[in-house]
Amino acid sequence: MALNPQLFPNGMPVPFANELFVLARDGVEFEVDKIPGSHAAKVKSKGIIYLSNIRMVFVSEKPNGNFIAFDMPLLYTSGEKFNQPIFQCNNISGFVEPVVPENANRALYSRHSFKILFKDGGCGTFVPLFFNLIKGVRQYNQQYAPVAQDTRMDPLQAGQTPVDEMMRHAYVDPNDPTKIFLQQPTPQSNLRRRAYHSPTAEHI
Repeated sequence: MALNPQLFPNGMPVPFANELFVLARDGVEFEVDKIPGSHAAKVKSKGIIYLSNIRMVFVSEKPNGNFIAFDMPLLYTSGEKFNQPIFQCNNISGFVEPVVPENANRALYSRHSFKILFKDGGCGTFVPLFFNLIKGVRQYNQQYAPVAQDTRMDPLQAGQTPVDEMMRHAYVDPNDPTKIFLQQPTPQSNLRRRAYHSPTAEHI
């Protein structure tokens, strides 16, 4: 994970090289724990989730303290589960490992738990795409990019996963306000990030 990733002025995440955004889902509530600088056990905020072949990015409607956005690499996500509680809204819960800067002490960084709550509209488009994408990313990287057991994989490896076929055959739920990107949403910009902890993006 990475707190407050680079965003364009319109709130869209600045993409990595080889990153393809699959969808955007507005009207969600997001919960995450262990946010640096927060006095609450969990940060809760309303906003929009972007899903790409590399990561999920939640962007808050308005800043919540120092919390503006939250980046979750798909290769660092685990324990994801779709929940349908009787007296609450449908949601996806899971865990995400931190993206530790090079030469930093990994022991100082802990795993986060998160929850995406679908409070406005259905989720019949988002949920299958999310689970299919994360499954495809894991399968592709186990097959084509194995890493040593004690080595943390590069979260950007997920960008090599083919997603075109998955998007073309995605089920569209008329009650789900998810927007599927048939074209990339920022074609006017050639700004790209090269690494998670790079301070600036580059023009390509």
